[in-house]
Amino acid sequence: MEIVKVQNPVELKDKLLEFVFRVYRGTNGAYPALEWVEKKPSQDDFKGFKKVYEPFLEFRLEKEFDELYILKEGEKIVGTVALVYNLKGKDVWWVPEDIKSEETGLIEFFMVDPEYRGKGYGSKLLEFAVERLKELGKDVYIITFPHLEAYSYYLRKGFVKVMDYKEFVVLKLPTS
Repeated sequence: MEIVKVQNPVELKDKLLEFVFRVYRGTNGAYPALEWVEKKPSQDDFKGFKKVYEPFLEFRLEKEFDELYILKEGEKIVGTVALVYNLKGKDVWWVPEDIKSEETGLIEFFMVDPEYRGKGYGSKLLEFAVERLKELGKDVYIITFPHLEAYSYYLRKGFVKVMDYKEFVVLKLPTS
């Protein structure tokens, strides 16, 4: 298993869509939340999922993520993590104004294929992302939904809740 920086994320869009759909199925449709969709596609409907998620993924790959990393086993994507730290001029409406600054670094698009969960790969990716943001001199934040399993995972990993914001919860890794 290796963590690889994706040089041109848009080129990987189709593989990422398949990967995210595996996560969607493995979480029984809980993640990604697809909170903007009136009627979420079933967990067996890749075409329906692609229709609603592909434009959002394209936007994120082209305009939002500053760095994207994948965890690979051979050619298979088994995990992803994206870093967002250049917030100036980005339409990141889910980031509260209170934390928008040049010191802010967000961990986004953090997922592990359900088939590989419980084997330490998520911890490896999260530690990698935290270290990379620290290298860049950023404060490490995660914005997530409070009802997701990931929320308690982040708390176990040392993140603390900073605030509720809209339907999200903002977590920060305390500086040591």
